Amino acid sequence: MSAPRELVFLDDEYYVHATSSRVDDRKRVLKQGDTFGVFDRFGDVHPFGQGEHGIYHQDTRFLSRWELLIDGQRPLLLNSIVTHGTSIFAVDLTNVDLYDGDRVVAPRGEIHIFRGKLLWGRECYEQIRITNFAHQQIRMPLTVVFGADYSDIFEVRGLARDRKGTLQPPSVEERGVVLSYQGLDGVLRSTRLTSTIRPDRIEGDQMSFSLTLEAGAEVSIGFTISCEAEEPQPRRVSLSFEQVERKNREAAEQLARHECRIHTANEQFNDWLNRSFADLRILSTKTDEGVYPYAGVPWYSTIFGRDGLITALQTLWINPQIARGVLDVLASRQATETVPEQDAEPGKIVHEVRRGEMAALKEVPFGQYYGTVDATPLFLMLAARYFDQTGDLDYARQLWPNVERALAWIDLHGDKNEDGFIDYLRQAARGLANQGWKDSWDSVSHEDGSFATGAIALCEVQGYVYAGKRGAARLARALRKPDLAEKLEKQAATLRQRFNERFWCDDLGTYAIALDGERRPCRVRSSNAGHVLFAGLATPERARRTAKTLMAEDSFSGWGIRTLSRLEKRFNPMSYHNGSIWPHDTAIIAAGFARYGFRRQAVALMQGLFDATLFLDEHRLPELFCGFRRRGGQGPTLYPVACLPQAWASGAVFMLLQACLGISFRQDKPQIRFTQPMLPEFLPWVRLENLRVGDGTVDLLLHRHPRDVSINVLRSEGDVGVAVHLEP
Repeated sequence: MSAPRELVFLDDEYYVHATSSRVDDRKRVLKQGDTFGVFDRFGDVHPFGQGEHGIYHQDTRFLSRWELLIDGQRPLLLNSIVTHGTSIFAVDLTNVDLYDGDRVVAPRGEIHIFRGKLLWGRECYEQIRITNFAHQQIRMPLTVVFGADYSDIFEVRGLARDRKGTLQPPSVEERGVVLSYQGLDGVLRSTRLTSTIRPDRIEGDQMSFSLTLEAGAEVSIGFTISCEAEEPQPRRVSLSFEQVERKNREAAEQLARHECRIHTANEQFNDWLNRSFADLRILSTKTDEGVYPYAGVPWYSTIFGRDGLITALQTLWINPQIARGVLDVLASRQATETVPEQDAEPGKIVHEVRRGEMAALKEVPFGQYYGTVDATPLFLMLAARYFDQTGDLDYARQLWPNVERALAWIDLHGDKNEDGFIDYLRQAARGLANQGWKDSWDSVSHEDGSFATGAIALCEVQGYVYAGKRGAARLARALRKPDLAEKLEKQAATLRQRFNERFWCDDLGTYAIALDGERRPCRVRSSNAGHVLFAGLATPERARRTAKTLMAEDSFSGWGIRTLSRLEKRFNPMSYHNGSIWPHDTAIIAAGFARYGFRRQAVALMQGLFDATLFLDEHRLPELFCGFRRRGGQGPTLYPVACLPQAWASGAVFMLLQACLGISFRQDKPQIRFTQPMLPEFLPWVRLENLRVGDGTVDLLLHRHPRDVSINVLRSEGDVGVAVHLEP
């Protein structure tokens, strides 16, 4: 039975709704391809807590309950962890007291129970190994309780449906059960549960085994949970747990082959790096066009344009292959026509792709949805920066038609008010009301707390357009289109002048978050202004004042930059976008600080987020956490339904390190530049190996000194230059 839900719906928007917390909500996550699993620390899937537990495939929950019981009771937890290299979810358990009538026949702690879980393809493989450390024979009843509700991911997030498909009667087989659901979209979805040992009893919701273990004996049981979106067919388990483990390891090694390896003098920082590398590999998903970092588990395990682009920008310097995959996937889905119910217009880059039942039935508009104003200019930014680092002229030529279409969207469709600023106005009736990265319904407001209406021009989007056009100009020059390059550079210069006239709020010392439909500035202090610095749109003096405003106590909590200043009417440290802290947001702001030479402020932001990881499970930064001020001896306050892992949260550490070291690349020749490099006190040295520049690679060792950083070239292959600049 599902736990009662406590939901609050606001303006029919797409919120992730939190249910009451009745159990330990710390969770463990696995993901491989289009399948992911969310478990508790025991390895179970249960309907309590926040309600997101389950095994999912292509936006549908194929398993909503999976609980291991020993003699009808839950075992005791010893430890659980998801390993980096092979993504095994490993759980160590032991027995509670086992009775025969009133007599204890096995005191707690006499039986060790190991659970290992892996995903591969559409299947979850579980190995249970039970060892008897008692000095006598023990009879141990073992039961697995299961269920499948086939909820669409949007239902799990909290959206109610008027009607659903039909659950089919369970089909009991010799060593398992097949559960099925006939969807309203005509698709029969099935979950096949198979055991390597024939159960003593199989029912529609449980399998039971009567195990007898001699002293010192060990027994193993394997389970396979298969997600099938077709007619269920009898089958047997074709892969062993060891084979799946090997496939996971080989896949991780293949992704890691392209990465710059980073090691430092600080092992806790190394833990953060290693966790982030591992999470990016977990989220990286093979599509027909290339590998794409899915946005986050559980709510956003799919293609998101903006998230993928920002993740690629964060990680470009350590792995250009991520950027290549993102560009290829998004280029293939670039809109070609105007479709109002999808917020699609020619040249626009996709926001979200969904494949569940509700998307197929258009109960939500997100099957292929284009309601984002920033993905298209971010696409231009990434295309140019990828070329800057790789020098791949053939790929730039291949991508150029998509670049031209993106530029055309900006000029022909992106400016609803025709005032020179790119804005958004929802067309799809059930689309997103706000279409920047802060896409919750209440994220854009005026200083009196009233909401902005009409076609909204966000400050950071103007920055992305500025950087995108300058980047497209660099590509145009490389492709011998000098007239177009000059035109784009002039457009960018004009935008910079007009933006600084219209968005600057001198009394606030920062840029307005947006202009509303009547082109009134939304005069609130927000983190969005830091993105303006990241894009280079601010004037030097206004960049200095903006940085000072962002680092003031009302915005910088000690952990990171709040999305909204504590001084603003709508500030709430527990909100999604009005006072919370997003690691990717703080990292982008650090990159903006570094661009204008504010390296010490960038170091302070890296210090804050590093300190936060010391309090977090597995040193993993979540999608966001609450914006309360930092308190001595306490970690950050967690946000209850944040994604873990989340791609641009995982990418934050790499952008922060790049900002502190001032790393950039030359377009005209293969060269890595370090501008005013600086390291925090907790990093005496940093070693970079397999850093790719053009067709070459270098290994570097960087040492921190009181006033600067020394850089030693340990190895160089190909034509690669290394330059250090002491002035910005």
